[in-house]
Amino acid sequence: MITVQTTVYGSIDKVWEFWTTPKHIQKWNNPTDDWHTPYVQNDVKAGGRFKYTMSTKDEIISFDYEGIYTKVDKFLVIEYQLVDERTGSVQFESQSDKVKITEIFEPEKSHPANEQKQFCQGVIDNFKKYTEAN
Repeated sequence: MITVQTTVYGSIDKVWEFWTTPKHIQKWNNPTDDWHTPYVQNDVKAGGRFKYTMSTKDEIISFDYEGIYTKVDKFLVIEYQLVDERTGSVQFESQSDKVKITEIFEPEKSHPANEQKQFCQGVIDNFKKYTEAN
């Protein structure tokens, strides 16, 4: 399993909204400035589907990150299963004026785990930057 984590200064309401709303996801869901997320579908409920199209801005690399939510406990946890059967979770821990976010997921087999961790840490760090600036 891979774990990435950050602490975001802001209310749990704001953090949850920015994490789950497509218009916000499109703004932060990239590990570096040369990536973007041109398409987001997100139905945040148990049984709801999600699909994020992530791509380098030059469109040389592009992939869909998609699956189904298996558990959603608002302001606490989101659990999911990807289309390739891997699972993961995102935990939200409210701490007065900040929220600690921990994402844990199964790595896929075709890329080294350390590259996947670095990519996802970049995404979660960008979430922190975007949320605190808006």
